[in-house]
Amino acid sequence: MKKTLLTAVMVLMGLTAFSQNDSGIGIKAGLNYSANGDYFESIGDAAREPDRNVGYHFGLYGKVGVARIYLRPELIYTKTKSDYQGDKFDVSKLDAPILLGVKVIGPLHVFAGPAFQYILDTEFDGIAINDIENDFSVGANLGAGLNFGKLGIDIRYERGFNDNEATFINNNITSVGPSRIDARPDQLIVSLSLKL
Repeated sequence: MKKTLLTAVMVLMGLTAFSQNDSGIGIKAGLNYSANGDYFESIGDAAREPDRNVGYHFGLYGKVGVARIYLRPELIYTKTKSDYQGDKFDVSKLDAPILLGVKVIGPLHVFAGPAFQYILDTEFDGIAINDIENDFSVGANLGAGLNFGKLGIDIRYERGFNDNEATFINNNITSVGPSRIDARPDQLIVSLSLKL
């Protein structure tokens, strides 16, 4: 499944070389803010500690456009940080969103589509977590952006569809059973992109 997904993304990126003038490939990078529970409560926590749940991402994208509609596959390395009652939960993953977008007016465009994630590594405050329910999961991206020539900026919301928990056992407290953390993506993502 993972090989099929990567092959499909690479084929879509290759097609951009033969497409319309608005099509092409590029690089992108930015920051992501992971939330736990209610977003409004998380935003309040972020105001008090701005670097608490901030992660980063970088990668490649392709764009195939016809008139005002385009397809944009991406291959992104993402590092997220989450805070669970003072304990840090870090996730490293590969994201492959496949977005369908529409140019609305001028430089403004909106987009949405499925996002495939493959978890590379997880860590919960120094404890390596080996028992992730699913290394591969599916979610969705929904967002809007602005393009100014070769430079673009966008903001999007990402949410995982299927439940995905990380399980760990605290070796210091043997009488307590395994603990679980929800590992599915739930984040706001801000990106800058540059068309090559």
